[in-house]
Amino acid sequence: MQTIDLTRPGRTEFLSPVLVGCVGSGDLEVLIESAPEPVASISIKTSVVGSEVRWQQIVDAVDTDLELPAMKMSIHDFGATPGVIRLRMEQALELARKQEVPA
Repeated sequence: MQTIDLTRPGRTEFLSPVLVGCVGSGDLEVLIESAPEPVASISIKTSVVGSEVRWQQIVDAVDTDLELPAMKMSIHDFGATPGVIRLRMEQALELARKQEVPA
């Protein structure tokens, strides 16, 4: 297993904790927690050694399209394709942003 840690500037916004996906053959799970500082911190544990460039490109694309919020994102990957990675990241972000803001 390899760990890849990426950071990007993040917009401050309310996020609910979210877990999507499951670790299994060719899939991954994404966990999102809000963060107090304006940084998107992404920690990836992957079975695919040497995939840093691929992960950087995917995170850059998601950031460009969805403007990453301030958060802690943990990804556990078991050989997912780039399409599945992006789908799960977008799904997690959409769910985290949809939740009600506490009163």
